[in-house]
Amino acid sequence: MQLSSRAVSTAVLAALVAVAGYLGDTSLGELPLVAVVGVLALAFAFGWPVLVNLPSRPGSTAVIALGGVGAVWAVHRTAGDPLLRHLPVVFAFAVLLAFVNELLRGGGRERLVESVSGTVAGTLVAVAAAGWVATQRTVGGEGLVIAGALALAVGSAVAALPLRSWAGAGATTASALAAGALAGLVLPGLDARAGVLLGLAVGVLVAALRQLFDRLPALDRFPATLAAIVLPVTVTGTLVYVAGRVLVG
Repeated sequence: MQLSSRAVSTAVLAALVAVAGYLGDTSLGELPLVAVVGVLALAFAFGWPVLVNLPSRPGSTAVIALGGVGAVWAVHRTAGDPLLRHLPVVFAFAVLLAFVNELLRGGGRERLVESVSGTVAGTLVAVAAAGWVATQRTVGGEGLVIAGALALAVGSAVAALPLRSWAGAGATTASALAAGALAGLVLPGLDARAGVLLGLAVGVLVAALRQLFDRLPALDRFPATLAAIVLPVTVTGTLVYVAGRVLVG
C-alpha cells in the first residue's frame, strides 16, 4: 500500500476515534471508545511482528494483544485518579509474558534479544492506546479526545500529499496545529492555546512516524501495512492524555 493510502487510512481511523469520543456524552458512555481502541490494539498486535520482522510472530502477537487490550480494560475499570495507575502492572505482566514466549520458542531461539526488545516495544505502543480512554474520563475529556483525534486525522490526511520530506513534515505539523487550534476554539472545556499546543504535538508525532516507517521493506505485506496505519492512532492516545493533564487539568 502506498504512503498516501496508508495516511488516508490513518486519518479515517482517527476520525472514528473522534466519533467514539463524541458518543461519550450519550447513554453509551465510554463503551464505544473502549471498543474502538481495543480493536485498534488488536489490529496493531497482528501486524507489528511482521512490520519489524520478529522471529516468533504468533507468540509476539499474543503478548502485544494481551498487553494492549488489558491496558484498555484496566483503564476502563479504574475508579478515580490517577487513571493510569494500573498500567505499570499490566505492562510488567506483558514483559514477563514476552520472556515466557521466548522460553516456549524452538529452533535455538535465534535473534533472542531482537525478539524480546521488539515484542516489548510493540507492547508499549499497544498499551499507549489506553490513553484515549483515560483522556475521556478527565476534566474536559470529551473535547480533548475530539481535538486530538481531529488533529491526527487532518495531519495524517495532509501527510498523504506528494511533498518532499521537509515540506511534507512542515505541512503535516502546520495542518495538525491548525486543526487543534480550531477545535480549541469550538469545543467546550478547551481554548485556542491548548488546541494549538495539542495540535503541534500531534503534528510532530505524525511527521516523525511518517519518516520512520515510510521506507521499511516489510510494508509490501498487509499485516505490516495494518500496523503502520494503526500505530499513529495508538501512540497518540497517551500523548493526548498527558497534554490534556498539563494544559487543561
